[in-house]
Amino acid sequence: MNDTSNNKNMIFFLISCMVLLFGYQYFIGGKQQKAAEVARAAAAASSSSMSAGLLPAPVHLTRPQALAQSPRVAIDTPSLKGSIALKGAMIDDLYLTKYKQTTEKNSPNVELLSPAGTDNAFYVDQGFSTQNLPNAPTINTVWTLASGTALSVGHPVVLTYDTGAGLKFTRTLSIDENYMISEQDQVANTGPQPVALAPYAQVVRYGVPADAAKGSYVHEGAIATFSEKPGQYITKQSRYHDLAEGKKTLNDSTTGGWFGITDKYWMTAVIPDQKLDAKFTVQNRGDKQKPVFATGYMAANAVTVQPGQVWSTSSHVFAGAKQDDMMRAYAKVLHLPRFEYSLDWGSLEIITHPFFQLLSWLYKMVGNYGLAILCLTVIVKLAFYPLAQRSYEQMTKMKHVQQRLQPKLDAIKKRFPDDQQKQQEATMQLYQEEKVNPMAGLGGCLPMLLQVPVFICLVKVLQMDIGLRHAPFFGWIHDLSAPDPLTLMNLFGLIPYNPSAVPLIGTFLGGPLHIGPVAILYGISMWASQNFTPMTGIDPTQKRMMAFMPLIMVFFFSQLAIGLMIYYFWSNLLTMLQQYIIMRRMKVDNPIDELIARITGKTEKKKAA
Repeated sequence: MNDTSNNKNMIFFLISCMVLLFGYQYFIGGKQQKAAEVARAAAAASSSSMSAGLLPAPVHLTRPQALAQSPRVAIDTPSLKGSIALKGAMIDDLYLTKYKQTTEKNSPNVELLSPAGTDNAFYVDQGFSTQNLPNAPTINTVWTLASGTALSVGHPVVLTYDTGAGLKFTRTLSIDENYMISEQDQVANTGPQPVALAPYAQVVRYGVPADAAKGSYVHEGAIATFSEKPGQYITKQSRYHDLAEGKKTLNDSTTGGWFGITDKYWMTAVIPDQKLDAKFTVQNRGDKQKPVFATGYMAANAVTVQPGQVWSTSSHVFAGAKQDDMMRAYAKVLHLPRFEYSLDWGSLEIITHPFFQLLSWLYKMVGNYGLAILCLTVIVKLAFYPLAQRSYEQMTKMKHVQQRLQPKLDAIKKRFPDDQQKQQEATMQLYQEEKVNPMAGLGGCLPMLLQVPVFICLVKVLQMDIGLRHAPFFGWIHDLSAPDPLTLMNLFGLIPYNPSAVPLIGTFLGGPLHIGPVAILYGISMWASQNFTPMTGIDPTQKRMMAFMPLIMVFFFSQLAIGLMIYYFWSNLLTMLQQYIIMRRMKVDNPIDELIARITGKTEKKKAA
């Protein structure tokens, strides 16, 4: 294989990486005829109750104004602070105390949930769908705080509501030191008639979050895990932008599972009793311009509470940061199917998760995520060194064979200058006579292709790992999860302003022109890596494409997290070092030795000799 084939392999490898990177009737029964009729009526009303009656119209309140609309019970734990609205018993006011909004010293905590009525309302609504029940609890019902003063670890609170018509609702809430709220609902019927009701829970969010990326490599939007078959669960995702356009909505049945709205690092999810037969939905209840995302569940079969009977059910709400070890612990202890897949591992989870664990371990060893990224890249390069060496050896052998046969190949072209078919036939005959396999050169490309899944998984890990959020490195790098703060547009920090905040053109300045020093270093390293082996014998079109590729990639990658850019830059340097070692071992001329020779003057001495 000549240099043309080698460079075609490299082009194919680069294009493959880019393409691959930026490349899922219910039945109601009853024991008594009268109770069954009541249950069917309640179930029929459940869908409309969940989609319409439970969503208050936005009134554009400020957060303090919205919080003042209802008496509240405080939430105070090491991980969460906020409150529960007694009006509707809604969980709608939460801050994550261990995470700040920015890297500034006095930055406020991350706001997770916001009450109904605000422009960015985001809340959990839980209740019961009923049919013709006097004074049934609704979103406007004010519950009574019967026990406790604030919801904290080891100190539950009890909320009650009495309809005054022989039905009493009791909700007991407890919380752990992390992000899981446990609920126990009890309904006591002291009236003369049976009552049918269907428990429901939903997560509601108004509008697409400002920081939600349309083409993000990590899922942001609705997520649902449900039973496709008895005991077999699947997880489906619907991005914010897809749902806003009316795409990827879900309406199905399940036994157990969980349903939520997730961002890159945070998630809010409602979790039913895992034995509950339910209907669930993922949809946009607004329109494209003003979407209202809602995902949740409702009991498929309304429960009939007979006179004198007390019925109860349990559920959970998760609201917080998606930490891998914690999610897996919840999945095991609470028997939550696929709860660890709240983190977007992608289709190559078998590779992505070990890399995630390795990066976390390296961080514990070196104490800095930037250094951990450098160490992880070295480990990956060392693991693939034998493949890289074999690849280069195979391509070099084919190159020598090609050079030996080149005079005969040129003669074939002269013999059939205008007949491509005869040229190919004669070339294949020559290969047969010389016992050369023209496909053997592809063996040199195969090791590179084997690295593509690993490359994709590394990128996934670096974009989803919450540990990189606000993690500093050295110098001006204070957040490995954010783009480079120094750009051409602010003269690399000499002008103290954010280019993306400029009116009218801020999106452009903070987008394609967000070129920082690390992106420039990456472009230089890519150019140097390409030119490590001179590109001789390639056609002008390929040569132009390869020449402009580093510049294109600088613009293309400049908006990525700086931690990812550091990985790309460091990976290119290691690739060149790896190539240099292989070429030295094979005694092949290389640009580094030639440069050293020119500097030391050995080239002239050799020529003089």
